[in-house]
Amino acid sequence: MPRTIAAVVVWGVLAAPLSAEEEPGFQSLFDGQTFNGWKINENPQSWSIKDGAFVANGPRSHLFYVGDDKPFVNFELKVDVKTEKNSNGGIYFHTKYQEQGWPKYGFEAQVNNSYHSDPQKTGSLYGVVKVLEPPAKDGEWFTEHIIVKGKNIVIKVNGKTVVDYTEPQGAQPGNDFTRVLASGTFALQAHDPGSTVHFKNIRVKRLD
Repeated sequence: MPRTIAAVVVWGVLAAPLSAEEEPGFQSLFDGQTFNGWKINENPQSWSIKDGAFVANGPRSHLFYVGDDKPFVNFELKVDVKTEKNSNGGIYFHTKYQEQGWPKYGFEAQVNNSYHSDPQKTGSLYGVVKVLEPPAKDGEWFTEHIIVKGKNIVIKVNGKTVVDYTEPQGAQPGNDFTRVLASGTFALQAHDPGSTVHFKNIRVKRLD
């Protein structure tokens, strides 16, 4: 084939998201077919599975990972995400299951490439560090990579660091949302009926 075409093909292979099996030390949290290991709180109709991905679309709901009794403390979490136009979502960590409402515990890594009413874009550490220019585009898969080590949180989008935050010494939990590092599980967000967000290839590596 022509050299230019070959280069495009090779780049496409290199740029494709990796699965847990191709990344040493990572464990897959989602089998791509069922909700095994996951628990929906309110409005279960907001969640479906299509083409190997969780699809969030509907009234507020959160999908919590409950497949491991050992809390996650230090870890790397990678999630392949795709947003549709004017959609909002999120990836929570150091959280815990609750029956309804926005998760009180832990932090949220924002998913928002074009949702007009919220200036905090994809990769923001919600309510803590704002990313004001979206690092990804609607309709295209991107990888959101969250790394927690001790008091440090790094968020990368497609390999580019957009947040590097160190929790201040003596940080205290807030009244409405704790937003302090501790331990816990993960959760995905269905934000509202006008938002559609796809999540797949959810994998984690413990760093403890």
